[in-house]
Amino acid sequence: MSSENNPLLQDWQTPYGLPPFDQILPEHFSPAFATAILLHLDELNTLAAQTSLPDFANTVESFANAGLLLARIQGVFENLTASETSPALEAIELTLAPQLAAHRNAVYQQDGVFIRLDALYQQRRDLGLNTEKMRLLERIHLDFVRNGAKLSGEPRLRFAAIVAELATLCTQFAQNVRSDEAEYRLVLNHENDLAGLPDSIKSSAKQAAADRGVDGYVITLSRSSVVPFLTYSSRRDLREVAHKAWKARGENAGNADNRPIAPRILALRLEQSQLLGYANFADYALSDRMAGTPQAALDLLQKVWTPALKRVLEEQADLQTLAAELGEPLDIQPWDWFYLAEQQRLARFDLDDAEIKPYFALENMIAAAFDCAHRLFGLSFKERFDVPLYHPDARLWEVSRQGAVIGLFIGDNFSRTSKQGGAWMHEFRSQSRSEGQRIVPIVINNNNFSKAPAGQATLLSFDDVRTLFHEFGHGLHGLLSDVEYRQLAGPAVARDYVELPSQLYENWAEQDEVLKKHALHIETGAAIPDALLAKIKNARFFNQGFETVRYLGSALLDLQIHLDLSSDVNDISAFEAATLKKIGLPKAVGINHRLPHFGHIFASDGYAAGYYVYMWAEVLEADAFDAFIESGNPFDPATAERLYQHIYSVGNSVDPAQSYLAFRGHTADVGPLLGKRGLN
Repeated sequence: MSSENNPLLQDWQTPYGLPPFDQILPEHFSPAFATAILLHLDELNTLAAQTSLPDFANTVESFANAGLLLARIQGVFENLTASETSPALEAIELTLAPQLAAHRNAVYQQDGVFIRLDALYQQRRDLGLNTEKMRLLERIHLDFVRNGAKLSGEPRLRFAAIVAELATLCTQFAQNVRSDEAEYRLVLNHENDLAGLPDSIKSSAKQAAADRGVDGYVITLSRSSVVPFLTYSSRRDLREVAHKAWKARGENAGNADNRPIAPRILALRLEQSQLLGYANFADYALSDRMAGTPQAALDLLQKVWTPALKRVLEEQADLQTLAAELGEPLDIQPWDWFYLAEQQRLARFDLDDAEIKPYFALENMIAAAFDCAHRLFGLSFKERFDVPLYHPDARLWEVSRQGAVIGLFIGDNFSRTSKQGGAWMHEFRSQSRSEGQRIVPIVINNNNFSKAPAGQATLLSFDDVRTLFHEFGHGLHGLLSDVEYRQLAGPAVARDYVELPSQLYENWAEQDEVLKKHALHIETGAAIPDALLAKIKNARFFNQGFETVRYLGSALLDLQIHLDLSSDVNDISAFEAATLKKIGLPKAVGINHRLPHFGHIFASDGYAAGYYVYMWAEVLEADAFDAFIESGNPFDPATAERLYQHIYSVGNSVDPAQSYLAFRGHTADVGPLLGKRGLN
């Protein structure tokens, strides 16, 4: 296929250089990647072959500016395979994974480039570089070292082979989970199958059935479908079926079985880290995070585990009392907890999600998130309807600040079979500057809310609202980025720092003045009443032991399996059961992510030995929002300006610990987090 016929290889004559989604076909990707990889290698070979002495411009900046075509194509491909995949794209993804891994390996083991970079790194203090240029040099040099640039001979060849095999295995792991989620459906055909379900859940289930060509109602394994079903269905037998299917993703015999894949990933990661001189993968991964060491992360988790476990055991005793009153079995199972907890909440706080949801229409909550961004950072949003996107559910906004467009935001909020589960932020293009001009980022938020039938508003739970704000916090991190180099832009920061802007933004979803303005009843238009707001606040600590322990169980399991020095943890399900028993996790509680479908840690290495990062960032976030509380105004302009200057705009151009200190004036401790969760 010639470049003239391949839109991925052409200049995009679209608004702001958006991908021409309506022209891109699966068959365009393989030849486009092949061309872009060759171009990138040629750029690096030219850099390495220079006869002039290395300096920042001819070496560091040249490296930073190489591979732009490849980055552009990869941005499109990664987003489509996550948001709107197909059998054709999945086949290409499996084929390309080792090829792209091999190319990345070739980049970071290009000796000529590394020799020049290393020479500059050794004399970096004498180069007169500003903070961002120094940061770029240090980060690129570290990337080379962490990717085996100092290896030689057989260890270097082995490292390359490991990288390629891991790329294939992680891709297969993610596809297997997506396959299990897409294929499963719990069909509810009879009226008594719907017992206990509010109208909003029945409407979503009706739409899910229609989307799949099924009569009746369908519960899927999307969290926004299965958790509400577990919460409200009074049919214990059906709750058990749904819960077991939800927790068995990736653990079913057949082509989508992840049980043989995960141990191989673990063994390869251990070998890879030992080639680089680390005892285990956890030591390797955390050496480039704020925590620094696995022990520091474990210490934090243990500080929260003890009070959280105490609380969840109290909650379990309360639920057993309630179960006795309701005539339910006293031996509470994981498929009982959501249901009994909802009954408890209704009895204790007179608070029912069915009462809350009519005030939380998706459209109004999008407006609320945008409004908060306007009040904090001066952003305005203009929706565009004239640009083709990759799916009808995706929507596009121009984002402006001080009269200029600073970025494009794509919101894709609904679950579908062609989309992976969960919620995430990604970028089609990162922010940077070129010849003094700001290159605007193209940011996307993906959620998996259950879509209401045509003509009806999609209603969110309050947890859904937090998720919407959380992902938009990530989005703002990308949109507000204002750095020179794309390698340092927005969310390109340490994993245990990247969750700070997102988790912090959740706080504004809970502010009375935001909810009174935007939480409007879908039928009457009336603002959410003070009495209902009071109920929500009174219940904010309810079930927090359960939520915290489920998260901590997964985080401790992740760290433990990457600290294990054996290379043959062959039975991950047995390892999981033994570890959870050892830490004392109650059987009725369960964990957020079981190992066979734990995409955070097995679909890539991004969060591997790093699921703890959400709590690490929550320590920072709880302390950070206290700055607004201390000001007496959740939208205090001076505090918001510091937040913009030191957190949202600087990306990785400054060390994150220094960034946080510049914003807050002190380091954070665990106290505010425990208070926020009601565990103190």
